[in-house]
Amino acid sequence: MLRALLIIIVLWHIPQTANSANSDRGARLYGRCTGCHSLDYDRTGPRHCGLIGRKAGAVTGFNYSKAMKNSSVLWSEKTLDAFLKNPRGFMPGNRMPYAGIKNDQDRADLIAFLVTANNDLEQCAQD
Repeated sequence: MLRALLIIIVLWHIPQTANSANSDRGARLYGRCTGCHSLDYDRTGPRHCGLIGRKAGAVTGFNYSKAMKNSSVLWSEKTLDAFLKNPRGFMPGNRMPYAGIKNDQDRADLIAFLVTANNDLEQCAQD
């Protein structure tokens, strides 16, 4: 009985992962990003289409910070999670004036949306 209780307690405290991410909720959360970003065109920040698998600082014609241009980061779910949690901590010197998304589930949902948008070639204009 004690063993079963310990298993339940451990499972209760395991953080939710991207496997439980909700792309539809992420689409709604993406609304917070649209002040600076768009999926299909550059704004104050670069477009997000084609983000997954793209080298950081690689959208042709966008004026990136030196930190972003000189970065060796390849955007993946893992690197996006770290960046979105703490943009300036992850990449010191980048110009994104955003404190980050502290909530793990919010980041997972937003990333799930970006992955979905990245794979939707009709919605996502490629470079």
